[in-house]
Amino acid sequence: MYEELKNGKYQVKISNKSYACPYCPEKRTRDFRYEDLLQHATAIGSCSSQNVKRTERDKANHVALTKYLQTDIAVLPAGGGSKPPSAKSHAAAVLEQGLQGRDEVFVWPWTGVMVNIPTDLKNGHYVGKGEEARKTNICPYCPWRRTINFQYKDLLQHASAIATCSSKKRTAKDKANHLSLAKYLQIDFAVACAGSSTKPPSSSVVVEAVTDYDPSEMLVWPWSGVVVNIPVELIDGRYVGESGSKLRDRLSRRGFNPIRVRTLWIDKWHSGTAIVEFRKDWSGFADAMFFDKDYEVNNHGKTNWLAKTDKSSDLYAWIARVDDYNANDVIGETLRRFGDPRTVLDIMEEEARKTNKLVISLTNTFESKKRCLLEMESKVKETESSLSQLIVERDNIRRVYNEEIRKIQSSAWDHYKKIFKDHEKLKVELETQKRDLERRGQELMKRETHNKIERERLAEELEQNAVKNCSLQAAAKEQRRADENVMKLAEEHKKQKEKLHKRIIQLEKQLDAKQAVQLEVEQLRGKLNVMMHMGHEGDLRVLNKVELLIKALREKEEELQDLEALNQYLILQERNRNNDLQDARKELVNRMGELDSKPFHEAMKKKYNEAEANERASELCSLFEEYLRDPEWHPVKVVDVNGTHQVWL
Repeated sequence: MYEELKNGKYQVKISNKSYACPYCPEKRTRDFRYEDLLQHATAIGSCSSQNVKRTERDKANHVALTKYLQTDIAVLPAGGGSKPPSAKSHAAAVLEQGLQGRDEVFVWPWTGVMVNIPTDLKNGHYVGKGEEARKTNICPYCPWRRTINFQYKDLLQHASAIATCSSKKRTAKDKANHLSLAKYLQIDFAVACAGSSTKPPSSSVVVEAVTDYDPSEMLVWPWSGVVVNIPVELIDGRYVGESGSKLRDRLSRRGFNPIRVRTLWIDKWHSGTAIVEFRKDWSGFADAMFFDKDYEVNNHGKTNWLAKTDKSSDLYAWIARVDDYNANDVIGETLRRFGDPRTVLDIMEEEARKTNKLVISLTNTFESKKRCLLEMESKVKETESSLSQLIVERDNIRRVYNEEIRKIQSSAWDHYKKIFKDHEKLKVELETQKRDLERRGQELMKRETHNKIERERLAEELEQNAVKNCSLQAAAKEQRRADENVMKLAEEHKKQKEKLHKRIIQLEKQLDAKQAVQLEVEQLRGKLNVMMHMGHEGDLRVLNKVELLIKALREKEEELQDLEALNQYLILQERNRNNDLQDARKELVNRMGELDSKPFHEAMKKKYNEAEANERASELCSLFEEYLRDPEWHPVKVVDVNGTHQVWL
């Protein structure tokens, strides 16, 4: 880094009096004196490591700049006369001249004490002045800021920025206060510093300008300067000279800070004159006055230009005044086209009027905002009061609601326990009924099995009876040969027996149907009881099903009653016919003689072989003869089985 500075990569020295920091291009104050630049580089190079804004590279760059200023710039000859003092030579001079023969004890690091700092009470606030104001200027309206000590230009920039900002964080009162502070720094503070031997370094030109200038003298505003004797040369039949931008850069390097330079032309010919424009604020006025005095001190002012007949080739310049404004030349025409003649007092009074108007407007705005704030505070208090009342009411409502909820929950719990108990009771009853139905079902199954066995046995007996009927038919044929009346009676008896057999089969079917109907009725009654218990829970579908079951039960009961009535009627008919048959049999038996064994042999041959058929036929014929001799014997009987009349052969 030091080698880059030494090789001339960066430009540090701008002119004999001004220097620049090549590592701080963004810094607003770019033109330093040698002492200021050395102090700037030393301060940044030796700042603490806690400073986040400065990187290690920045510190190293400024350390190299300090070394370059102390070693290379200090020993170089100044191009126009004096050279900047060297820090090492200055320290040596102090040691040699000031401390010879003195045996005193000093505080180290070297420390000085400064007292009786001049201050000025303006509008009830103290503001520091003088050379020490570099670090003692403070903003009286921002005591909470971390950076309390300002340089004059920094404090002026701080006040102007807040006065013109549009942020909502700054109130109208803050903006008015900082606007007043900026006005004070630009006018009163600069004038007050003019009588002191030390001035704020950033406003020294302003102080000199305000002190040495007659406020009643009229100048051209915006602040302008006149430059004459610009070298011109004839090229291609026309006079040309240095451009305005080059002339502006040339003046800027000398510290005049112009914002624009207008070169004046007459019919496309360079007139050798130019108008220099400065900023419209007081710093621009200070630059214009410094511009005027610098050329006047160097004998290149307006007086020298007008007085001398043998003029040098250097530039002559001065601030534009009313006589330049009224001149009948290209300079006067240009000034009249872009400016107006005004005094400093007029400008100050106009700014004061604008400032007062702005302050009044801001004060009115502040008062309006204050009234609005008071109204809002009143509304906030009313809202808080009503909100507190609503909170109390809400708490009361919530307490009542919680109590009601607890009561409802308690009642619901009791109801649930009652329903649960009833449900358990009904469940037990249903289990009991279920067991009863299962038991009845088992009994019905047993009965059905028994009935099946009885039907099988009855079928066997019917088969035997059929065989017996064959024998009886054979006997009847034999008897017909004896007596036609007996034969007719036998035939009628046969028909009656056939009808009787059919009726027996029909009665068996009716008995089965009756038992099935009784079983179905019992099942329907069981389902009905279950549905009736289930219906307490409010199921509409279950209730509809119960009604259908009740209707079906009633139909089955009516069908059972019809079957019962039919059965009784058939039993009576059977008894009557049985009585008639017995009477006919008695009459037939009395007329019958011995039985013919031939039908018995034919019947037994169908079931047995020849030998066994003869034996069986003889036994059966003898048995029938014995049966016929017994008056109590009846081939057809009606037996009561489990309350049901059945026909037995």
